Amino acid sequence: MNEKKAVSTKSAPAAIGPYSQAVQVGDFLYTSGQVGLDPATGALVEGGIEKQTTRVLDNLNAVLEAAGTDFAHVVKTTVFLKNMGDFAAMNAIYGKYFAPESVVAPARSTVEVARLPKDALVEIEAIAKV
Repeated sequence: MNEKKAVSTKSAPAAIGPYSQAVQVGDFLYTSGQVGLDPATGALVEGGIEKQTTRVLDNLNAVLEAAGTDFAHVVKTTVFLKNMGDFAAMNAIYGKYFAPESVVAPARSTVEVARLPKDALVEIEAIAKV
C-alpha cells in the first residue's frame, strides 16, 4: 500500500499552517507551494520578481533534496504570479533550474492571481518522481 509520508526540511521555510512542505506517496512527491521566504528569517526576500523567483526555487530545491529527488525529476509545476507582466523575468530564472540543456522540462501551468501569502510576487508548487 502506498501510504503518504510527510517530507520536511529546515532548509526551506516551515509550514505556516496545517500542511506539510511536501507529501510522498509511492514514487511521487507533491510539494506545497513555495514563496520567496528566507528560511532563516521567515521574511520575504526583497529585490523584486528575480530575487523572489530565485528564493522560491532554492526553497523548492531544499524540499526536493529532503525527499531524495531533484529538478530533473519534476514532472509538473504550477506557477502562481501576482502580475503576469513578471512572466518573462520569472521564466528566465525558472528555465535555469528546470530546463538546463538535455533535461526534459516539466509540464507547467502558469496563472495570475489576486494575492499570494505574505504578498509574495510568485509561488511555485511541483510534482516529482522520487
